[in-house]
Amino acid sequence: MKKVITYGTFDMLHYGHINLLRRAKEQGDYLIVALSTDEFNSGKGKECYFSYEQRKLLLESIRYVDLVIPEETWEQKIDDVKEFKVNVFCMGDDWQGKFDFLKEYCEVLYFGRTPEISTTKIKEDIGSA
Repeated sequence: MKKVITYGTFDMLHYGHINLLRRAKEQGDYLIVALSTDEFNSGKGKECYFSYEQRKLLLESIRYVDLVIPEETWEQKIDDVKEFKVNVFCMGDDWQGKFDFLKEYCEVLYFGRTPEISTTKIKEDIGSA
């Protein structure tokens, strides 16, 4: 079984997120999503609209996602790859090169973003409505 992992906050879930999850799932048989916890996001200066549990529930309802685990630190990625026997790590290309250190443990892929949509854009559009 080929396992794939991706990381993210997935707040205000939109079709760009779905595109990422679909493309990640196409890389293997089993997709793990490491979802940033509220505490981890707070430490990064990010505030989510939806709580961790609500975002987890949304992700678990998506057919491409097989397992949701908490992302609690930047440093946990190597341990996650080893623990879950991950073959492929996927992220959006706005992170290009930042996770190349994982190439020692698994294949690393960066996907192009869906250009016309982002959580930031949604928040900006709603704020100006």
